[in-house]
Amino acid sequence: MRYAQRGGYTPVEQEKRELLRLEAAERFGRGDEATVIAADLRVTERTVRRWRKVWREGGVAALKSKGPVSRERLSVREWDRLEAELKRGPLAHGFSDDQRWTLGRIKTLIGRLFHKGYTIQGVAKLLKRHGWSCQVPVRHAIERDEEAIEMWKDEVWPELKGQRRTWAPTSVSRTRRARG
Repeated sequence: MRYAQRGGYTPVEQEKRELLRLEAAERFGRGDEATVIAADLRVTERTVRRWRKVWREGGVAALKSKGPVSRERLSVREWDRLEAELKRGPLAHGFSDDQRWTLGRIKTLIGRLFHKGYTIQGVAKLLKRHGWSCQVPVRHAIERDEEAIEMWKDEVWPELKGQRRTWAPTSVSRTRRARG
């Protein structure tokens, strides 16, 4: 993965990033300071220094985008179809035990629809690259009993957790016990 955030850039984001690098190259030619360029382009000074080094070694062409780190195996049309199928829900695809999409289920769906194999991690990166994220349920289960939960926290958990040990002199050495 080339960029640490969000599993890589989408093609549109890559284009925007390339435009930033090219604008920085123009400013390198004018002799602008790294701090000024970083502030104007809203990137870190370290990034600007790295771009300047690449620019010195290879010119403007070296700052052009080299494309995605890995070629996406789903075409734009296939991705649009997958997205539509995901919106239909798991039940429409035979997953009747619960109504959540898991990475394993999406991997299976991709295999069924397009006869292409992805790893679980590959599915996670694919979804992240296209702006999908993990979701947390908004509502609690109907069966949830708040009183029972509070009782458990107040009475059962302290017993399970046990008493806190009091302070006693100890030794750092594992072979020699503390004197006391």
